[in-house]
Amino acid sequence: MKASSKHNPITEFDAPKPFRWNQYLVGGSIHSWDGEFEKVYSPMGKVGANGATERVYLGESPTLDEQAGLDALAAAKEAYNNGRGYWPTAGAADRIAAMEKFVALMKEKREEVSTLLMWEIAKNKSSAYKEFDRTVDYINDTIEEYKELQRRGSHVASKDGVISQIRRGPLGVVLCLGPYNYPLNETFCLLIPSLIMGNTIVFKPAKYGVLLLTPLIDAFKEAFPPGAVNIVFGRGRTLAGPIMKTGEVDVLALIGNSKSSNALVAQHPKPNRLRQVLGLEAKNPAIVFDDANIDQAVKECVNGALSYNGQRCTALKLLFVHKSVSEEFRTKFTAAVDALVLDHPETDCPLTPLPERNKVEQMEAYVDDAVAKGATVINKNAGRVSDTAFFPAVLFPVTNEMDIFHEEQFGPVVPIVEYEDLEEVMTCIAQSDYGQQCSLFSGNEATIAYAVDNMVNQVCRVNINASCQRGPDYLPFTGRKDSAVATLSVHDALRSFSIRTLVATGADQKDLVGNIISGGQSTWMTTDYLL
Repeated sequence: MKASSKHNPITEFDAPKPFRWNQYLVGGSIHSWDGEFEKVYSPMGKVGANGATERVYLGESPTLDEQAGLDALAAAKEAYNNGRGYWPTAGAADRIAAMEKFVALMKEKREEVSTLLMWEIAKNKSSAYKEFDRTVDYINDTIEEYKELQRRGSHVASKDGVISQIRRGPLGVVLCLGPYNYPLNETFCLLIPSLIMGNTIVFKPAKYGVLLLTPLIDAFKEAFPPGAVNIVFGRGRTLAGPIMKTGEVDVLALIGNSKSSNALVAQHPKPNRLRQVLGLEAKNPAIVFDDANIDQAVKECVNGALSYNGQRCTALKLLFVHKSVSEEFRTKFTAAVDALVLDHPETDCPLTPLPERNKVEQMEAYVDDAVAKGATVINKNAGRVSDTAFFPAVLFPVTNEMDIFHEEQFGPVVPIVEYEDLEEVMTCIAQSDYGQQCSLFSGNEATIAYAVDNMVNQVCRVNINASCQRGPDYLPFTGRKDSAVATLSVHDALRSFSIRTLVATGADQKDLVGNIISGGQSTWMTTDYLL
């Protein structure tokens, strides 16, 4: 493949001052680590004295050993204390106060965290700040939804001679493993609802995007009681595997891929006891019909396929385009892609380097496989820019013999499939291992109605004349088959990390129940209405 004409993302921007992070949070105490460390480099380079490109060193993070992980698990287990610990039995007002304290402390770190988001995982400037702000909004929205949940739980029912009160209670110890592409927002979409519901947490950041979480360690320590949140750093194989083998994890909360989640679940000795809340891979298709507004479809597909370089589970990863409009679509699509700029995140350009090691080689492998089986790279600027930067490659015609037809590329390679028979497209989507979302592009009511009716049982979100996306956060976010387990949204996540629990008695115990409630003797049996 020919090299891209776009320049290497080396600029005069000053990187954050490198730092060696040697702390982790267990049992409410900050512990220091003096063992092995992992060096953290930015995907962006700089020109050295000899004119060669050098990697930008950002610092080091601890590579904790197995014992440190087990200590974190023990602290979470002790804090939960079989549901009798302070945090799981705390009243709703106390949990809300702790969460409000945390978010206030978090907001003080906006600049620091957002800057590290740019330099550590190459998220462009506006997206980095947006991720931080969206996460703050998500926490505040979760607090409000939690209040509403408690309001509904304050009701005491009396029917058929039975007095009852129903609330949602915590599940236990949660092992939380977040992703590198949204290391703040998507991680907190797991951590925050599980925490406010009274669970205790062992949290390990992803392999990339580690340092950007370190400014928040003190906020977790100050806001929450000892053991409620425990944060460890290191390799999943060293930490997560042994933690799961103990059988003392009640919930696996993971955003990643199905191979990782399956491997972890297989290590749990009692998987029937394990609640899974998983956001996994996807192969979201777009279908461009012969009656589509091509300009609109091109705009949405470029954004959907290449926002944050396609490193999103919600990215459009396979474009089906009707033969009658295929040439027009391809011409406009490749022109729009080649007009994109790949540069340093500080420039706020749409394309940036790729943080995963060997990601450029992986993209080249998809391209080489497709080309060997009959596809062509149809845009001018496609290809390697540097060891960490790859300008998007648009492939056509793509067929089901090619790896990229079936596998999630999670990067800047866009496959276009030409079709005539819609039923063949529907069959391909139905036979896929994934079922998160799809996008439909048509201006015809009958076309959209037919496609929607055929797609709603294949995927969990159908987007009409719009790219796939997660938000807004009040909408359900889930998937079928290998794409997800459980549902995440501000509303649904609280339910995913809890279980309905009730207290019931006969009508003859009315006075007893009434006196307990009116006397304020129980944090659970209460009719207090949270404002």
